[in-house]
Amino acid sequence: MKQILDAISAPESTSEDFAHLALPESYRAITVHKDEVDMFEGLTTREKDPRKSLHLDEVPLPELGPGEALVAVMASAVNYNSVWTSIFEPVSTFAFLERYGKLSPLAKRHDLPYHVIGSDLAGVVLRTGAGVNAWKPGDEVVAHCLSVELESPDGHDDTMLDPEQRIWGFETNFGGMAEIALVKTNQLMPKPKHLTWEEAASPGLVNSTAYRQLVSRNGAGMKQGDNVLIWGASGGLGSYATQFALAGGANPICVVSSPQKAEICRRMGAEAIIDRNAEDYRFWKDEHTQDPREWKRFGKRIRELTGGEDVDIVFEHPGRETFGASVYVTRKGGTIVTCASTSGYMHSYDNRYLWMSLKRIVGSHFANYREAWEANRLIAKGKIHPTVSRSYSLEEAGQAAHDVHRNVHQGKVGVLCLAPREGLGVTDPELRAKHIDAINLFRGEG
Repeated sequence: MKQILDAISAPESTSEDFAHLALPESYRAITVHKDEVDMFEGLTTREKDPRKSLHLDEVPLPELGPGEALVAVMASAVNYNSVWTSIFEPVSTFAFLERYGKLSPLAKRHDLPYHVIGSDLAGVVLRTGAGVNAWKPGDEVVAHCLSVELESPDGHDDTMLDPEQRIWGFETNFGGMAEIALVKTNQLMPKPKHLTWEEAASPGLVNSTAYRQLVSRNGAGMKQGDNVLIWGASGGLGSYATQFALAGGANPICVVSSPQKAEICRRMGAEAIIDRNAEDYRFWKDEHTQDPREWKRFGKRIRELTGGEDVDIVFEHPGRETFGASVYVTRKGGTIVTCASTSGYMHSYDNRYLWMSLKRIVGSHFANYREAWEANRLIAKGKIHPTVSRSYSLEEAGQAAHDVHRNVHQGKVGVLCLAPREGLGVTDPELRAKHIDAINLFRGEG
């Protein structure tokens, strides 16, 4: 590993130098263990602690297949799917690995008694498999997390529709929270040159997800002037939705849960902000009954902030807790676009407000390669910025996932893998200097 890190640190290293590096037989990685899937039985979701289930293990280097790459991971990041994996909800990810392992002899590699997690990375290509032409050893890359086989015609208009579509590091093994990762090369994108390793690693999943959900024609197709309600607007996903709304000429209505989070949204440039805790919105009377009066109160507050207009788009991801309110407050003919259900995936809403007002619910899951590439291109051009609040060492990955699980973080939290410290990897200091305030906006928050 030292030789790999030395080569990455040396500006004069060539592709041939990387191609001739000896690869280690094993590497350090954050894992969950198959024999521990029942360890939290009887506990509530909140009581389940990722620090107990996530392990730092030495694992064997996987076999490299055609169309794949081994990447030295300088940094990764925590996403909510890392939390789900760590608490074995809503199902154990080993069910995904077992199913994938039945697909082919090569896919069988993924069905192991341990799961290397992580759906983000920034790093350097070490090896490429047969048939790879676009990437070579030594390339500095980030990875998006869409893993597809593309042997069915269904995925060739939109790769997200491939029957064998999976999320790398969640539904596949050998993820990014490790010193080395195995990816398909059609997951790779150029690393933004003005960002550090930890900054470059953090946007991948959430930035691409927000792009498809809001901007793409596969999502809401946001346009200039749209009022966009964004739940969790300062969080890992919502912070990118807020940036896309502002950059695209829309009007974000940012819903947050504290004055500190409201202030972050203001610093991003948002003006319409609702602190749902301070204004005490309670959309559920009890576990089984929602309160339409609270939906109406919420809608009235939105119109106060928009000059009397309802929202054109709702950027939904909390799910059960907020979905009834989201359907209600959307304007006639508007769109509720949903990509997650972090508060519960059994949604309940009054369908009269959907069908009689010609509203649409659009499901949006991650992004295809083109959408991920465009989202990364905006990062590379300094139009959209990373939202890293802090970084943890690989040894502290359990604590990082715990903080995301308890929502005590802001923006994204990074995980340093091979990078010995924060602040490394910048090769375009001029572009960085131009955007340094926006890059550092979330630093120290949480």
